[in-house]
Amino acid sequence: MADGDTPTDIYADSFCRLPMPDREAMDDRSKAAYDRLADPNTQSRVGLQGPGTIQLHSAKVSEHSSGLNRYLRTEAGFDEDVLELAILVAAREMDSKFEWAAHEPAAIDAGVPAATIDVVRFKKSTDGLTETEALIIEFGRQLFRKRSVDADRYAAARALFGDKQLVDFVILITQYSATALVLRAFDMQPKAGLDYDLPVEEI
Repeated sequence: MADGDTPTDIYADSFCRLPMPDREAMDDRSKAAYDRLADPNTQSRVGLQGPGTIQLHSAKVSEHSSGLNRYLRTEAGFDEDVLELAILVAAREMDSKFEWAAHEPAAIDAGVPAATIDVVRFKKSTDGLTETEALIIEFGRQLFRKRSVDADRYAAARALFGDKQLVDFVILITQYSATALVLRAFDMQPKAGLDYDLPVEEI
């Protein structure tokens, strides 16, 4: 574990407070979900570790959640850099080290500049960023910190995305904030190979 000894209630096979589900005891629907996570060619960035593993304990939640996640990431029409920057904003505002570690490499691969990532990581001013980058970051910061978005920023986001994609954008960032809370509740731990370089003040 990056920040100290592993808590005593963490299972070694799942890295969290729930054991890894037994695939052989699953019904066909759950086995299919398990196999999707285990397949390195799927959209999952962390495979059998993370929110997907937790959701395997509830087959219908797993099915519906994976469908929504797949839609938002591959069918909603977001450019990859926009998608990954939005996810990083949610991860940063929720202090989700796990989500940050899973998605920072994806953001870099998608072409999000290192300077932009550092603005999010260190909660710095958006001055000097592109209009789109600044809007994504500031929209997310307002929503998570103030629980609202001002009229000017909302209008700018609507002009950028259009009505349908604005809905998808808000669902995207709030979905990842919800996932951050799930990871916290089950105390999902880091795994070798993930970089948890996110400064967080523990409450």
